[in-house]
Amino acid sequence: MKIRKQIVLFIAAMMVLFSCIPDRAKAIGQEKEMNGISAQSAILMEQRSGRVLFEKDAHTKRRIASITKIMTAILAIESGKMNDTVTVSARAVHTEGSSIYLKEGEKIKLRHLVYGLMLRSGNDAAVAIAEHVGGSVEGFVFLMNQKAAEIGMRNTHFANPHGLDDSENHYSTAYDMALLMQYAMKNKEFRKISGTEVYRAPAAPGEDWDRVWRNKNKLLTSLYEYCTGGKTGYTKRAKRTLVTTASKGGMDLIAVTLDAPDDWNDHIAMYEYGFNHYMMAKVNRKRMVKKVRDSFYRKNIQASRDLRYPVTEEEIKELHVKVYLLRPQKEWKKDESSIPTIVGKAVLYLGDKAVDEVPLLYKKSMSKETDHSIWNVFHFLGVGSDG
Repeated sequence: MKIRKQIVLFIAAMMVLFSCIPDRAKAIGQEKEMNGISAQSAILMEQRSGRVLFEKDAHTKRRIASITKIMTAILAIESGKMNDTVTVSARAVHTEGSSIYLKEGEKIKLRHLVYGLMLRSGNDAAVAIAEHVGGSVEGFVFLMNQKAAEIGMRNTHFANPHGLDDSENHYSTAYDMALLMQYAMKNKEFRKISGTEVYRAPAAPGEDWDRVWRNKNKLLTSLYEYCTGGKTGYTKRAKRTLVTTASKGGMDLIAVTLDAPDDWNDHIAMYEYGFNHYMMAKVNRKRMVKKVRDSFYRKNIQASRDLRYPVTEEEIKELHVKVYLLRPQKEWKKDESSIPTIVGKAVLYLGDKAVDEVPLLYKKSMSKETDHSIWNVFHFLGVGSDG
């Protein structure tokens, strides 16, 4: 059905709920402090919407060191081979830099390698993963760049799976790395690995004790109670790089810094700014359709999830919702099975800009089996009821 009918426009006043109310004096003070961010490039992004809450030279191409391994990890997870047994090659063992001390010929599950990659930044693990998942390091690098293009990392090029300074053609930006982390955090297993403080892996051949890996991300292990994961990085040419995530009051944030002498404090400052300066506006999925007066649709439509978007206190008054519905057809009243499952959408606007939208479903046209399957589809697409 091509013709859409605008049914209702309303300000989200009573329907917008807030996860936190910022202390304005504190927020203003922190905004001034953001000028002291040590990183050459930095960004703070809200995870779900992708809204950039703060940025500093976020689109300049720079070396990224071991935060490269976020891409290596998510490709390994998505390969479906996490329970495979990997035979460690000589090339992997002789990779320079940080290591989890693999042995040539050792057999180890891919899952353990990914934990060693993310928690201890093992360059040997990165090569072993690349060879197993991509067939070769070079084949895996092709997959890395293919995935980067899919995600929209337009100013990124990968030349290896670990981030070492062995190529002049290995770079990204703070913004692109935030996009990568946003993508990776949609994966349940990645979230679990990224947020693990300590992991125990089987002993290497000839050893009688298990490997115990403690996460290098100090924000997660000791410095910031709201941190939920991330990846550290350092090389002589890239300097200190860091990607982390944090959650508080229903809002999930991503912070990235490149070439940052004081990266731990940079991330804490950005998170505190974000949590105190922004709030998560939410329009309940049940209430957003209550204003619909059309007799055909009234009480027969439902939204697939709540509408959500991070806003400042000043922006609250600019929020409003529009509900668009297909014009009911005569045959629909005669044959309910002819009614499309998706009959419209609800759109959240910040001023004139659409910032979030959800499909509207016609309830009566769905059998229990159809209802179950359509919700599975929405969940798969990332627009399930859990947002």
